[in-house]
Amino acid sequence: MAGKATAVSTDNFDSMILSASQPAIVDFWAVWCGPCRTVGPIIENIAEEYEGKALVAKLDVDSNREVAVRYGIQAIPTLLFFKGGEVVDRIVGAADKKAILSKLDALL
Repeated sequence: MAGKATAVSTDNFDSMILSASQPAIVDFWAVWCGPCRTVGPIIENIAEEYEGKALVAKLDVDSNREVAVRYGIQAIPTLLFFKGGEVVDRIVGAADKKAILSKLDALL
């Protein structure tokens, strides 16, 4: 999925997300997940709109199981919201842009 959202993996998750100076959203997703395909374009749009204000990232759970397990991801899509290296909020399941932005804007 090419776009403005940053692809993160097990190898760079800690340095990219936990060390981020800005709030971050991570979209935990998989290619085969229908609801993930609904949320994906919304995440890409938010990444473009919030460039320079927040880090918007995607993590493929099939390729990066360690990170998914670490954060207790049991259903996808799951969006985790990070601030200062800590999970401060989450959305499980498909969500609309308004719901996602209400949580992100609270972190800015």
